[in-house]
Amino acid sequence: MSRGALVDLLDLLERIGSARVLCIGDVMLDRFVYGAVERISPEAPIPVLRVGREAAMPGGAGNVVRNLVALGAHAGFVAPIGADAAGAELRAMLAQMRGVDATLIDDGARQTTVKTRYIAGGQQLLRADSESDAMLGAAARERILTAARSALASCQVVALSDYGKGALGEGVAAELIAAARAAGRLTVVDPKGADYRRYAGASVVTPNLRELALASGMPTAGDEQVVAASRKLIAECGIEAVLATRSGEGMSLIERDGRVSHVRAEARAVFDVAGAGDTVVAAIAAALAAGAPLEQAAALANHAAAIVVGKIGTAVATVPELRAAMEGPAGAAHAAKLMTLDQAIEHAARWRHNGFRVGFTNGCFDLLHPGHVSLLRQARAACDRLIVGLNSDESVRRLKGASRPVQSEAARAAVLSSLADVDAVVGFADDTPIGLIEALRPDVLVKGADYSEETVVGAVLVRSYGGRILLAELSPGHSTTATIGRLASKA
Repeated sequence: MSRGALVDLLDLLERIGSARVLCIGDVMLDRFVYGAVERISPEAPIPVLRVGREAAMPGGAGNVVRNLVALGAHAGFVAPIGADAAGAELRAMLAQMRGVDATLIDDGARQTTVKTRYIAGGQQLLRADSESDAMLGAAARERILTAARSALASCQVVALSDYGKGALGEGVAAELIAAARAAGRLTVVDPKGADYRRYAGASVVTPNLRELALASGMPTAGDEQVVAASRKLIAECGIEAVLATRSGEGMSLIERDGRVSHVRAEARAVFDVAGAGDTVVAAIAAALAAGAPLEQAAALANHAAAIVVGKIGTAVATVPELRAAMEGPAGAAHAAKLMTLDQAIEHAARWRHNGFRVGFTNGCFDLLHPGHVSLLRQARAACDRLIVGLNSDESVRRLKGASRPVQSEAARAAVLSSLADVDAVVGFADDTPIGLIEALRPDVLVKGADYSEETVVGAVLVRSYGGRILLAELSPGHSTTATIGRLASKA
């Protein structure tokens, strides 16, 4: 990538904060059951999963929304759910997400789709789906269309996430695209099925190679075949552009005016491709909403996809991760330190297997100062690998007040990951890190000497399995609150 292209992409990342995208489609609940396999069942030749913990998050179109928010964009969201427990769980999750305005339509004739993945050692053992692909009831269909048309005024781009579960069937997608075009909005579609004529008028569709071959009826083995198949869809289905995602080969962008560009894949280890298509749609939509040309939006989506396939489960690409990845090997090394809890658990297990002691400390780390650096240095000296728990923005606000944090979670994570003493950074939304400590089971738990061992969250647990508590010496004269006070007095 040229220096000019890099600067343009980094500038685009900053502009995405003002992007507003309306996402409509099939939402589902993604459940993850994590555990360990230590034996084969005596009842059948299958592994026995000893369950350790479970997690859940919005999936399908909901994962597009999660990716939009991770990029800093504002997301409107319209989707049908069933009048059931899974639907209520999704509604509660989305209500808690900052930057999301969700309108979930109850449709009593359907059940909420739930996908449950069973995972051990970083690998999926099984996926169990509970779902119905029935079309929307008449009342729910009209409510979806009404809500979407109303939300068009407050967005720049519409993203349609079609998982074939009924939300966009029977002409709903066509009506939404027509309404978007009439309002002067671009439309990005993650397609499903063999007939793309229902997406006529879309600005761009994002099939993978298998979907492109199915829809075009043509082979897609190389650049020329991908271009030919895409041009057929553009000509026959009234689509403005095709962005074909090609896994390890990257992406190919074919536009109606004849322009073709191939964006080669970033070299990364692939752990799980689940949800990568959602990331691509979100990145394209957010970039277009921020005013980027389609080719530049594709370049951003390529970087984002490379990040999420290196994670376990349906994941998101954050701004710090993207910025670091774009800045080359040194930046990529920093990005690799930004982990989900699942990734941190896997890394901690691998480190211990190799004989390393795992340490843990946590904090807000707002306006990083020498006191923070000293604590982290002492923590790292007491272990071989240091994991830092970082309070989310909402958590900091609850703990420090409405004016904090000064820097966003993404910015704070980027600074921490650049420090040599830090091996992993994991965000948490609760007021205390007890959930992280329970999951990671650190060998060394570190806090500042302004605590006593009795007041350190997680100390009893860590001591119960033989771990130790370190109270790091404080560096006098350094405080984020005092720094903010001095700045205010000089203003």
